[in-house]
Amino acid sequence: MDITEINVNDEETSDELVTAGNGNGAVNRSPDAAECDGLLAVQISGANGEAGPSGNAAESHNNIENNCAPQEMSSVCRIKKELNENVYKGVKLWMIIVIIFLLIPVVIIVSLLVCSAIHEDVDEKFDPSLFKVPQYFKGSFQMPNLVFTEELFTLSSNESQALAAHLQNELSDIYSSSPALGRYFFKAETYAFRNGSVIADFKLTFHLPEEQQDQLRNFTLSKEMVYNVFRQFIYDQQPAESGTKYIDPVSIKFV
Repeated sequence: MDITEINVNDEETSDELVTAGNGNGAVNRSPDAAECDGLLAVQISGANGEAGPSGNAAESHNNIENNCAPQEMSSVCRIKKELNENVYKGVKLWMIIVIIFLLIPVVIIVSLLVCSAIHEDVDEKFDPSLFKVPQYFKGSFQMPNLVFTEELFTLSSNESQALAAHLQNELSDIYSSSPALGRYFFKAETYAFRNGSVIADFKLTFHLPEEQQDQLRNFTLSKEMVYNVFRQFIYDQQPAESGTKYIDPVSIKFV
């Protein structure tokens, strides 16, 4: 075939595909190419030749934005709708949930109060009439803030009786309030005062049940236990609060 003939045919084919228009050529696109309109950029007039998204691409972008918002908010809207549903005569679901959360701590508190009211400690139930066996302890302590006077030699004097009553009440409070010894305590006595910044001699009486005497004497009502309860109570007090009636915890002795 002649080369000239081939060139003529190529030029005729190119003329069919290209259309002249004011110096700008537009390519005739096949139907398959039209499907890609959203991916092509078109020339925007007055935009200095800048390319922008085609109409189909912009429309697709807007559809994506419009479709994303409802999807993200759908679960929230559904929950709000369910919470606002009427359960019974204007009572909404969210109201019932709030009431339940408020009732839970109230029920717990009421249950604790009821249990504490009806609870009975087995250890606190005892018959004092069964405690008949006496147990005695004697000892002494010193009151360094008190000045000894002649009237303290005589227990019948007003000063001696007032001091003895104060010390007996204090000893009674110490042992009657003790969780371990309170049920066994009977009385406390102060029977003498001696010189040396006033040394007081005292006597404690406990009553034991006829059963478990040996066990109580060796453990609960041992001399060490009775001594430690007294000393710990005095250690917890401040000298300034007791004034002249302050008891030196180091001076406490049991005989």
